[in-house]
Amino acid sequence: MSTMSIRLGLAVAGVFMLAASAFAQDVAQPQMPPLPQMQAPQVEAAPADPVSVALPQGVTPQPDELTAPDVATSASDAAMTFLRDGGPSIWAIAALSVLTLALILWKLWRFVILGAWGRGRAYKAVAAFEQGDIASAQQIVRDRSGLRSRMVAVAIDARLSRDDAAAREETARVAKQRLVEAASGLRALELIATIAPLLGLLGTVMGMIAAFQALQESGSRADPSMLAGGIWEALLTTAAGMAVAIPASAALTWFEAIVDRLRCDSEDMCARIFVVPLTEITPTTAQTKLQADRSRKTTVAASKAAVAQGMVPADLALAAE
Repeated sequence: MSTMSIRLGLAVAGVFMLAASAFAQDVAQPQMPPLPQMQAPQVEAAPADPVSVALPQGVTPQPDELTAPDVATSASDAAMTFLRDGGPSIWAIAALSVLTLALILWKLWRFVILGAWGRGRAYKAVAAFEQGDIASAQQIVRDRSGLRSRMVAVAIDARLSRDDAAAREETARVAKQRLVEAASGLRALELIATIAPLLGLLGTVMGMIAAFQALQESGSRADPSMLAGGIWEALLTTAAGMAVAIPASAALTWFEAIVDRLRCDSEDMCARIFVVPLTEITPTTAQTKLQADRSRKTTVAASKAAVAQGMVPADLALAAE
């Protein structure tokens, strides 16, 4: 009995001690009345990347509405700002850029007409001439506008109608004229590739002078940003000059390589025609046929002239043809 009474007393004492400690904490930290709930401000989230965020099915992202006139207007404004900041040098460089593009397109068109990338017919005509088939060789290159074909036709006609020395001189004379025509316009591209960077450098130097003059006039109130702005605006002309000179130089190198290829091919074909022995091409028959064609053409021309003057009736002229 005594043991159980002691345990019961200890339990009751422990309960009272816990209650007392809880009351003491309530007195030391009084409870504050609840604050009224306030709504947090709505912060707009940054636009998410449409690539990284998966949109619900059926929902498409709405891009910024930019019309074609707006894009054209902004581009034209940027171009005018660039030209205005660059000064007179940038206008000259802009004119050179237009001229460079025109020259490149014109030379490409001319090389297409000259057959710069096609030499099959000319080589076929040379092979036929080497085998003694003169008629086929002349037929292949007849009325062709390519430079190689025209040179082969000139070499064959000169070989059949003149002696060896005169034929070579005539072929060389025609070849020089044709190659000069093929190389026309390349000097202009070379000039543009040379002076465009110089114009850009000139504009940069003039812009630097203007920037330092403005800095000097400001005196003690000099602003480094003023000098920096003048320098980067002045460097625009150098960048523009290089942007024009690099394509012009590349196109010039390419076109010169094409002209060199035309020269080498023409020399090779003409040399192959002149080294063929005359006994293998039966010059007598070929010369006789060529002279007969020329005589017939001369006769027809004379008959037409006589009919035009009323000296010969038209029936006789037709019979002569």
